[in-house]
Amino acid sequence: QVQLVESGGGLVQAGGSLRLSCAASGRTFSTYNMGWFRQAPGREREFVVGNRWTGGSTYYADSVKGRFTISRDNAKNTVYLQMNSLKLEDTAIYYCAADDNPLSTRTLKYSTTYDYWGQGTQVTVSS
Repeated sequence: QVQLVESGGGLVQAGGSLRLSCAASGRTFSTYNMGWFRQAPGREREFVVGNRWTGGSTYYADSVKGRFTISRDNAKNTVYLQMNSLKLEDTAIYYCAADDNPLSTRTLKYSTTYDYWGQGTQVTVSS
């Protein structure tokens, strides 16, 4: 069982930055594929970014490419989402997700790839 706890959300003005953190349990975090998703009011949950542990491949949604960056610190069992140049449309609850199968080749942009989810952290971008 993997537990994920997000933090770092808050209220920020458009153009500002935030860094989200997601702390994971488990002794094999370095072999987890990790992802960030978000869900805005009245909308479906959408993919933001995914990171594959093998080779460190990273995939971003077009809407955040060039503004958001995922990183991970395996020594701290933590994955981060640095969000810059925030826009009003980035307002959402942000969730981190983990796929703890080290042999997984599932596509990172699908929510069904991930077996574990955090509780979410609210990000609100104001004008």
